[in-house]
Amino acid sequence: MKSLAHLGSQAASLPLAADDILEFHAARLLLLMHVCGTSGRIDGLTKMAKLDFFTRYPDFFEVARAAIEPGDAAPPGVDDAVESSMVRHHYGPWDKRYYQVLGALEAKQLITVTKHKQSFQIGLSPLGKERAKVLAARPSFQDLIARQREVKKVFGSKSGTFLKDLIYRLFDKEVGKRTLGQVITR
Repeated sequence: MKSLAHLGSQAASLPLAADDILEFHAARLLLLMHVCGTSGRIDGLTKMAKLDFFTRYPDFFEVARAAIEPGDAAPPGVDDAVESSMVRHHYGPWDKRYYQVLGALEAKQLITVTKHKQSFQIGLSPLGKERAKVLAARPSFQDLIARQREVKKVFGSKSGTFLKDLIYRLFDKEVGKRTLGQVITR
């Protein structure tokens, strides 16, 4: 994964996917904390990853929403394309880039990461809140924010363990039975 700041040395003829850009993932996680967090904070890496999973995989979110809130239909215009792939990890869906992205966000003083009991609290710093608001105002992020608002409405009050267990129960074939490190597809 590369930062936009370091792409100048790459040949212009080489393809470039947003999924390979650090800032793409950093913006999504800043917005996830801003929209899905409580006062800009998410308690636990597991919860962060599961909320991110439902944001990135809208079709899985709709199945899980229906399991939690029977009869609740998707809002019109919901796109079911996978935002960015995740892999099967010990505790369900995970992105191996999280540590790099969170480290970069913390180094830029956009987030704080604090240990609380057995988990980590990931929260927006004052600068991170300011930058998240700027991102949230951009038209290019409106679909992502709308999806994150739906995810928060349904799962924002749930624990990371609840979300992990729900994913394993509902998506055993797609997630639970996958080999560790295997990409999750629909």
